[in-house]
Amino acid sequence: MIRILGIETSCDETAAAVVLDGRVVLSSIVASQIDLHAQYGGIFPEVASRAHIETIYPVIREAMEVAHLGWDDLDGVAVTCGPGLAGSLLVGVNVAKGLALGRGLPLVGINHLEAHLYATWLTEDADRVAFPLLGLIVSGGHTELVMMRGHGDYERLGATIDDAAGEAFDKVGRLLGLPYPGGPAIQESARRGNPDSFRFPRAWMDGGLNFSFSGLKTAVLRQVQELRPPLPIEDLAASFQAAVVEVLASKTARAAAETDASTVVLAGGVSANQALRQAVKAASDRPVLIPPIEYCTDNAAMIAACGYWRYQAGERAGWDLDIDPGQRLG
Repeated sequence: MIRILGIETSCDETAAAVVLDGRVVLSSIVASQIDLHAQYGGIFPEVASRAHIETIYPVIREAMEVAHLGWDDLDGVAVTCGPGLAGSLLVGVNVAKGLALGRGLPLVGINHLEAHLYATWLTEDADRVAFPLLGLIVSGGHTELVMMRGHGDYERLGATIDDAAGEAFDKVGRLLGLPYPGGPAIQESARRGNPDSFRFPRAWMDGGLNFSFSGLKTAVLRQVQELRPPLPIEDLAASFQAAVVEVLASKTARAAAETDASTVVLAGGVSANQALRQAVKAASDRPVLIPPIEYCTDNAAMIAACGYWRYQAGERAGWDLDIDPGQRLG
């Protein structure tokens, strides 16, 4: 039995978790900074890194206590080294180095985007995962289609060329006067709105697999400027959400067909959106696996799960492990 401690500090969540054999979550603790950043309408990097420093040790201690484990029971430490905010990543990586060095434990550096895919292994759907796997990762500043042919074998098929889906949700949320973060707020408003009220543009990128949501954001801005108050917030939210979802679901289905993927995985924070979940499933003619919401948003259980597979493959990071804020997958 392999027990991995995972540490995640790539953005505004301080998280630690212990996972057994890459599948069984013994503990998963997440300290959110949403209230800290709400006043800014987005992530304030310096505030985020300071908050990580204040909370990371209590979070790790709680993860160990909930797992009912001592330090000698661990087999390794896995930590996010990129992509993400530089200051935030530094906190997690340096703490992980200290723990690994002090306890004589192997250290594994983890790509945050890769870990989102491994959240699927933390559910009962793990036995249904079949390679080659097509992953749609919609997380914060990332919207990517990735082909996973096996553990550690990735090819990026498409990515956003400007705003990612999550960024578009936050920016449109601010335009509509909705609370931060924009994703959950827009989803809630959209439930009461008509998605056909406004026909916002869909950027199909000449049939390619890349994404662009900057034009959609601008279209919503212009529509808001043309309307007289009070704004039809619910209809605007529903119409915007429909435009994002249609592009994501359609391109994912086409990529799966073109690559003959056996399984489709929807992962990342935006995959918590119910409309997107339903649309991706409806558009696909092959199994679609989606982690539960607690493993869609940033967490350390997925870091530990990914770390298990890299540990099994014999990977070990040296004490010179460094952060890579712009790290890519595939």
